[in-house]
Amino acid sequence: MSQDKCYSVSHLHRITEMSSDSFSALINLRFLDLSENQLALIHPQALSIPGSPLQELNLSRSLHNFTALTDLTTALRWGGLSGLLCLDLSGNQLTLLPPGMFSHLPDLQQLLLANNSLMAVYSGTFSGMSHLEMLDLTHNAFMTFSADALQELKKLGNIRILLGDNPYTCSCEIRNFVAWLNESRAQVDVDAVRCASPRGFSDTWLRGLGDHALGCVVPVQAEVTDLTLQTSYVFLGLVLGFVGMVFLFVLYLNRKGMKKWIIEMRDACQDVLEGYHYRYEIDSDPRLGHISANNGGSMAQGHLGLALSQQLQSDTCIVQLPTDTQVKQLTTSSPVKL
Repeated sequence: MSQDKCYSVSHLHRITEMSSDSFSALINLRFLDLSENQLALIHPQALSIPGSPLQELNLSRSLHNFTALTDLTTALRWGGLSGLLCLDLSGNQLTLLPPGMFSHLPDLQQLLLANNSLMAVYSGTFSGMSHLEMLDLTHNAFMTFSADALQELKKLGNIRILLGDNPYTCSCEIRNFVAWLNESRAQVDVDAVRCASPRGFSDTWLRGLGDHALGCVVPVQAEVTDLTLQTSYVFLGLVLGFVGMVFLFVLYLNRKGMKKWIIEMRDACQDVLEGYHYRYEIDSDPRLGHISANNGGSMAQGHLGLALSQQLQSDTCIVQLPTDTQVKQLTTSSPVKL
């Protein structure tokens, strides 16, 4: 075994920074222990070693702040750690894991995240980890797991997942997680997965809890009320349907009378509309209005002439000239006796 196969930098050194190619000369390095340091700055290529020989990396209790986590995410992406098998990030007070943080570690088999402050797992957190065999999430701050988190855990397959010693809140919101525990084929430490609150569920195993125990069942009285309301709606629908069928049947029996009545109504409406249309044409056309006025004047003159002719004497004649509309009255004397 060569001397550089295992390299340990203990907490006595209190390292705060890792520069580029810090371990590039250790071409046979297999195990690197950087635990219990105070890393605040990590270069993107700090862990880059020719040939990617590193198999185990221990960074427990070594990240000083969130900036160090961001730098580590970049270093894992660009460090050429495709052969890494075990990564220990426990005890770093991590509150979240950036999505895709481990996607460039395809051969990773063990991921240790215990003793942090993780509260949620987001979509894509464990993407690209097709060879993972063990995931340790014990002693964190999980109160439940969302649908996205459960989907991420399902993608990992039948691996060993440690979820114990978290402050789980046993309420209706945790029922999806309980269902996953009851159905999952993953090797979960179910004996350590217990309720922390409320007080009535303290130290109760999550696995096996039903919806009724979690308070997710609707009260019986509410169910009865809802069922009665649904029955009333169904009965009302049946009554309205029956009335509609009777109405249609009556219309069918009187279809001939209905047809005759509709035709008569149509003809009456046509007559009324034609009358309105005729009056509208007369009122809107000035020529028709002039003719109407002349006809009225001629009729008045005719009545006047009739009245005058009745008042004339027998010896009076009326001559009407073709070129003039004036009437001349001629009076003749008595016939002369010869």
